[in-house]
Amino acid sequence: MSTVPPNDYVPRLHTPLCELLGIPHPIVLGGMASGTAAELVAAVSNAGGLGILGASGRSPVEIREQTARIRDLTTAPFGLNVLLFYHDEVTVETALAQRPAVASFAWPTADQELAEVFARAHDVGARVMHMVARLDEAQRAAEAGADLIVAQGSERGGHVGMMSTMVLVPQVVSAVAPTPVLAAGGIADGRGVAAALALGAAGVLLGTRLLATPEAPLHPHFKQAILASDGHDTDLPEIPDLITGRARPGALACTWRNTLIQHWSGREWLLRRQQRPQVAADVAAARAAGDAEQAPLLFGQDAGLIEAIEPAGEVIARFIREAHAVITGRLAPLALPPASALP
Repeated sequence: MSTVPPNDYVPRLHTPLCELLGIPHPIVLGGMASGTAAELVAAVSNAGGLGILGASGRSPVEIREQTARIRDLTTAPFGLNVLLFYHDEVTVETALAQRPAVASFAWPTADQELAEVFARAHDVGARVMHMVARLDEAQRAAEAGADLIVAQGSERGGHVGMMSTMVLVPQVVSAVAPTPVLAAGGIADGRGVAAALALGAAGVLLGTRLLATPEAPLHPHFKQAILASDGHDTDLPEIPDLITGRARPGALACTWRNTLIQHWSGREWLLRRQQRPQVAADVAAARAAGDAEQAPLLFGQDAGLIEAIEPAGEVIARFIREAHAVITGRLAPLALPPASALP
């Protein structure tokens, strides 16, 4: 009889994150505003992870409609993500009124009172997740009452800090214990999941890898750009934030080095002082048309590990199988007893 498991076999990696959120697998979808939609959120939750919808940048009507659509597609837990630096009270109120299982927050300004917004989330029965890029930010969030902290490294796509995942995650794990920590940044397969668990994380948060799925609401040309990237063609420019006119506090934007970025690199002063309105309009048109060369594409270095557009559920199942195989097949045999105990 064959001992090879069938393709639909998915083992378990049970961590404190699974206990905290009531989910089978310690994998969470990043709450990317334009990169998430009800279909992707539900697909991740239905696969045993936790789907999160980006709420910032959406109208209250859209937040309510997307949340209702998620509930039509899944009965599993999901979350809503709010970018605090927007200072958008209407979005906070609307998101919390939907009573998500998880209220996810990121990028506060120095003067924002995290304890107050976290308490409001707890009042509606939500667990609080907060994303950080620095050790002091993690300590601030833990002291304010976060139930779960995401330590995001600079390998991640979108807005990041300057410290890598390999260094930041164990720093945060040690500083905020016993609060569970998720690792984010550079994770695009099961090897990355196993590595994150070895660093002390209770799970992982995925962004770029789940953008390369049929359920992600990106134009197909943008998804193909992720597949074509080797990860070395990303930069940390100011240009995307100069175009939108919104800069996250202390953040840089990990962005694909396309024609737009190359054109404005070194000429940010001109973009900042006189060209922003026209460029913003041109970028909006390019994004709508699926022009991957003339719109900022925020994805991570882990694009170099992504080889195919795959359904989100298959991605998560494969991650768990791969991580389980690394832990039980590669790492376990390396753990030998002391030499004095050998015969």
